[in-house]
Amino acid sequence: MGLLHLREFQPLRIFATESVQRILKEENSLFRVLRRSDPPVLWEILRLGQALSITVGSEANSALCGRAIPLPGHFPDYVSDHLRATLREEEAVVALHLTQGDKTFFFAPTLPTLNDETKRAVAKSSLAMLDGTFWTDDELIRVRSRGKTATAIGHVPLSGPDGVIQQMRTFQNTRRILIHLNNTNPVLDEESDVYRTLHESGWEVAYDGMEITL
Repeated sequence: MGLLHLREFQPLRIFATESVQRILKEENSLFRVLRRSDPPVLWEILRLGQALSITVGSEANSALCGRAIPLPGHFPDYVSDHLRATLREEEAVVALHLTQGDKTFFFAPTLPTLNDETKRAVAKSSLAMLDGTFWTDDELIRVRSRGKTATAIGHVPLSGPDGVIQQMRTFQNTRRILIHLNNTNPVLDEESDVYRTLHESGWEVAYDGMEITL
């Protein structure tokens, strides 16, 4: 709410699938502050699998192209049954594949699964910023003695034979950075064995203020 209020008079350009836009406009009251924006907010529809041109600066080589890749997932629990019945399930969770010239960037803050299309996109990218929410599948249960598994709430764990690290062990040509880490994730402890294991596997952990040049 705070970010939206601070920026309500800023020229915002919001990219989202049609289903997500309907949720934000019809049932998320926080986004109503954007109705006061002058100039008005520009809503851009992310159409699955279709390239979308994003202007960045005035130079010809600054053109940024984005493509939304659908990921298996579900809409938030707060979406009403009435609205949910009219939405496209495949638009609930997406990753973004961005290209500019010969540079590519894959962005997936949530990974409900690692399907073949996702792996191919990561392998072809110069940089991949990926969901690092949980280290183990039963992390919440062990730490808090309650909760659900990582996979049950839509996150492939980092460790284990079916984890993100193992499934991407051959993607050495892609710079891989973890984002969206839960506060229970032991990777956040830079003195831990888990953190050292991660770095020895060629992974990085994002930090506030991180800047990357490709």
